[in-house]
Amino acid sequence: MKYIKDYRDGDRVFDIYLCKHKTSATTKNGKPYDNVILQDKTGTIDAKIWEPNSAGIAEFDSLDYVEVYGEITSFQGALQVNVKRVRLCQEGEYDPADYLPVSSKNIDEMYKELLGIIDSLENEYVKKLLNAFFREDDEFGKAFRKSSAAKAIHHGFIGGLLEHSLSVTKLCDYYCSAYPVLNRDLLLAAAMLHDIGKTKELSPFPENDYTDDGQLLGHIVMGSEMISEKVRRISGFPAGLAGEIKHCILAHHGKYEYGSPKVPALIEAVALNYADDTDAKIQTFSEILNGTQETGWMGYNRLFESNLRKTRLN
Repeated sequence: MKYIKDYRDGDRVFDIYLCKHKTSATTKNGKPYDNVILQDKTGTIDAKIWEPNSAGIAEFDSLDYVEVYGEITSFQGALQVNVKRVRLCQEGEYDPADYLPVSSKNIDEMYKELLGIIDSLENEYVKKLLNAFFREDDEFGKAFRKSSAAKAIHHGFIGGLLEHSLSVTKLCDYYCSAYPVLNRDLLLAAAMLHDIGKTKELSPFPENDYTDDGQLLGHIVMGSEMISEKVRRISGFPAGLAGEIKHCILAHHGKYEYGSPKVPALIEAVALNYADDTDAKIQTFSEILNGTQETGWMGYNRLFESNLRKTRLN
């Protein structure tokens, strides 16, 4: 099997992939075509079926496994597949493990590192809250290790939520050493918990799509609710501390226009917002660089509001 990450402009494609998503569209001239996203464990690639009604294109839908014949082309700095033929595959022709994107880092080692950080904290109630999630709730722990951090933008792979949360926590730990005014227990707890709602916002792979509650409530609100549920079970948990932790969660997107129910009012909430934004943007940029062969300017990117380019020293 040839993995998506190994394709280059001009390569032939003749292998089995997971159809992550499929939609029908029409050109400006009214000609029908299909937009398809193909996936394997190394990532995704856009594909176009310009002749969807031709004899060589079998009927298939999202989340089907399909054998694709076509060629790789480059469009605006990104690779895509010009599909010529498609065959619907049956169970036994493929190994599902080859088609689920997974963190390049060891998931068990990352989780162990996160638990070690919990042990380094001092406030007994903060530690009880974190242990209630990460040590005592087996169902949550399993979901947290397997969830992605986003549908597509960054860390969109198994273990992505853990990888992102650990990175944000370690950034916040550095902030605490550089800025002693920060309350380390509060900030690191908020960093570990800031995206826990994504275990409910996004469905498991291979779908990795928004759930009904994800659409209706979102991970920020659900994360705050999850913390409230755990706090109620911890006898004597200080109400003020619970409010400060939940404020950091509710404010971690920083601005109302970015989906944040609250704007940061605590210095720890400010620090969490910047750590979260830093890790998300650096990871997003990294994924852009890894997904292109361009050595020069790669074109305008809406997220960064800039024309992006690889560093020459690379």
